[in-house]
Amino acid sequence: MPNTAYRQLEARYRRIALLGEAASILHWDTAAIMPGGGAPARAEQLAEMRAVVHGLSTAPEIGDLAADAEADTDGLDDWQRANLGEIKHQWTKATALPEDLVVAHSRACSACETVWRTARPEGDFGAVQGLLQTVLDLTREIGQAKAETLGLSLYDALLDDYEPGGRTAEIDRVFGELEAFLPEFLGEALDIQASKPAPVTPEGPFPIATQKALGEKFMAALGFDFNHGRLDVSLHPFCGGTPDDVRITTRYDEADFTSSLMGVLHETGHALYERGLPERWRRQPVGSALGMSVHESQSLLVEMQVCRSRPFIDWAGPIMTEAFSGTGPAWETENLHRLYTQVKPDFIRVDADEVTYPAHVILRYRLEKALLSGDMSLDDLPGAWNDGLKALLGIVPASDREGCLQDVHWYDGAWGYFPTYTLGAMTAAQLFASAKEADVDIEVGITKGNFHPLMAWLGENVHGKGRLMSASELLTQATGRPLDTDVFKNHLKNRYLA
Repeated sequence: MPNTAYRQLEARYRRIALLGEAASILHWDTAAIMPGGGAPARAEQLAEMRAVVHGLSTAPEIGDLAADAEADTDGLDDWQRANLGEIKHQWTKATALPEDLVVAHSRACSACETVWRTARPEGDFGAVQGLLQTVLDLTREIGQAKAETLGLSLYDALLDDYEPGGRTAEIDRVFGELEAFLPEFLGEALDIQASKPAPVTPEGPFPIATQKALGEKFMAALGFDFNHGRLDVSLHPFCGGTPDDVRITTRYDEADFTSSLMGVLHETGHALYERGLPERWRRQPVGSALGMSVHESQSLLVEMQVCRSRPFIDWAGPIMTEAFSGTGPAWETENLHRLYTQVKPDFIRVDADEVTYPAHVILRYRLEKALLSGDMSLDDLPGAWNDGLKALLGIVPASDREGCLQDVHWYDGAWGYFPTYTLGAMTAAQLFASAKEADVDIEVGITKGNFHPLMAWLGENVHGKGRLMSASELLTQATGRPLDTDVFKNHLKNRYLA
């Protein structure tokens, strides 16, 4: 006999998920095509949507139904039990927050993100600082309310939204190991790079239409289904939408096609994960992505592990050359590979090489912890950013455009998100290493532009698992061990010290 209480919970969360999908499309529209004059109305739409979802998510009946369902789990399978656990956790977090706080935070984030879109190109932190302060204050309130309910620190309570079960103690340990390893390694990598011919940058202009067509060609080769997704332009590349309607964006530079192309490939990794989530569990908590470190592992596996590898460039290089009618040494495969694996400390995180990338994340992690705890004020953020980047990479941004304004995340309310990027990079290295060991056809396929073996392995071991287990359990099941920084270090050594 079916568990009636559990079935009622499924019905309720299906409705919540549908409203969430609609909000996701509105967010994509805001970033990609909405005219500036629509911002105030869009802010109200999103705030009202969040209010409705919050009301549904905090209904007292959910707690009662969850208790009834938990009292009779004999008829539930593993997926249903995991779904029930996710429902209970989501309800607990939602009921920690009053509706007026949720709505105020939504409006503040919309207003701040709208102004950020003009403040960033102008490098004008002062123009958005007041709005960011409001976002920060409201985020603190949300974090504290969740912390008290969950019995966590404020930061861990916010982190839980992006990395379920994640804790700063573990992040501090992992980041400490990387910070001890990277400075000396960076020096060695730069020395070896200097002993080889410097890569020659292909000369543009590279028409945007050609760049888009090339990106879409590679997207299709990787397995992106354009009947269930699209590619557009935004100020900050991202992947949004829903598993059945995945929206990815990039930004183009007619003087440099390499950055936008890797942005497309990165977001395609996110999109393939969303599309691969278990269809049977669409619109249930257990069927959603398993936190952002796993999500980032999929984008970084595609971009860093695969698409910057020599086997990929051997296949893709001639296609790039043909697309732009390239001739000369700059278009030789060896040069393109050096170009895509060049190590160079730089200011922009999304364009950073994988050796220096962790420094960008460690910096943001430290800054947001200090801001949330009140140990640092927003007045000090630009200077602290510049000082931190100088200490980690030896460079100082010329303006806040290349500094504290470059990422949308804080301005759009995502605090506690940044650590997942580097956790994802390490997870990507570990998953890809195990995938190649499990199936020799994966690396052979990449040299021929055949990504089916890789995507089949990821589908079985990552995408199709949803939230059936924790991130640590998934990684252990897929690779035979929990997250191991040595795997990431060995990957860097093999690629940059060889």
